[in-house]
Amino acid sequence: MPDRDIILAKIAIIQRCLKRIQDTTDGDPETLEDIDREDIFVLNLQRAVQAGIDLASHVIAAEGLGLPGTVKEHFELLELSSVISKTTAAKMKAMTGFRNIAIHDYRKIDKDILKSILKNNLSDLEQFYIELLERFAILNDTEST
Repeated sequence: MPDRDIILAKIAIIQRCLKRIQDTTDGDPETLEDIDREDIFVLNLQRAVQAGIDLASHVIAAEGLGLPGTVKEHFELLELSSVISKTTAAKMKAMTGFRNIAIHDYRKIDKDILKSILKNNLSDLEQFYIELLERFAILNDTEST
């Protein structure tokens, strides 16, 4: 069984990053025309995705689900083990693809992709952690505390 405190700590990182993005952009893709807001968005999205990867790693290790060979395989293992849905796995794999570009070659990030992520995909990170909370019956624990 995954450690509840580790799961909640990683989720708190994701939530903090998503809040920072919301506070900086108000969810408006046009705010990314400002380079400072774009930087805040990219940095916090990277951090949130990395926390998601770390969360996946913890669950995989705690549940003995195997050894992922790539970052994207983390989410494939969770899907194959019915920890997360196929849809969520696909969305998280796409997010890790963005993260890799952002970390390794920031100049190649297309601003239209950033705007699309801001408008359409931030909830994918929330869906990921909600599925984990539900799977490990942590959601009800946190609501009662």
